[in-house]
Amino acid sequence: AEFARVVLDGEGDADAIRAMVKEECTGAYSFPFVTKEFSDMVIEEAEHYQQSGLPVRRPNSMNAYGLILNEIGLEGLMDALQQQAFLPVSRALFPAEVACRFDAHHSFLVHYEIGHDLGLDMHTDDSDITFNTCLGKEFEGAGLTICGVMGEEGMRKLRHVYSHVVGRCLVHLGRHRHGADDITKGERLNLICWNHNYLWRKSSPYKTLTLPDETEPPDAQCLSFTHDRDHPNAKPSAWYPPKRSEVRFDKRV
Repeated sequence: AEFARVVLDGEGDADAIRAMVKEECTGAYSFPFVTKEFSDMVIEEAEHYQQSGLPVRRPNSMNAYGLILNEIGLEGLMDALQQQAFLPVSRALFPAEVACRFDAHHSFLVHYEIGHDLGLDMHTDDSDITFNTCLGKEFEGAGLTICGVMGEEGMRKLRHVYSHVVGRCLVHLGRHRHGADDITKGERLNLICWNHNYLWRKSSPYKTLTLPDETEPPDAQCLSFTHDRDHPNAKPSAWYPPKRSEVRFDKRV
């Protein structure tokens, strides 16, 4: 009700949107978004599709469970949400990355449960702005650890641990480093929309993103075994910190 009043009925007034959202930490905001009825409808549709025996393509290279909404008949729904809901919120919170439009999206469900995906390694998204909405069901654990932003100082410093609430949406830049903490009980399903602005991706700030040298050791919670060469269990493909600007910390500190 609050989201509809402020964003849909309020014609996307930026001041009203900024007053509605809660700043979880610098660069990450949450707000009340969908009803339980909406959440149940999307979950039911996804479960019916997975039981149908039709092909299921997983949402990305890191999640082994979940599905792509654009491929199960829900692309129109996500198109409408992107233009009517996500775009005005993004304009209010991240004007540089949005400019005046979104051109495309990759929308999908992720599913965490004991015996399946438990959590997700620290990462950034192939997204300009990410909207992450918790749909259900009942769960314990499964928070979201939020660190810094790629291209800014403190990328691997802890900023916040966000606790998902059913019906509430978290929004952040795609280059904001984050990871899904392990679920300890129940099931968690989230609807995620990666929004793309092709005009922004042609801009100089996007194309010339630099990685500043780190001036202090990273926080352990912000290390990625997939991406960070200095993680104790780093994969062979890990690449950060770049070898050309490797930082050596004074071990006496």
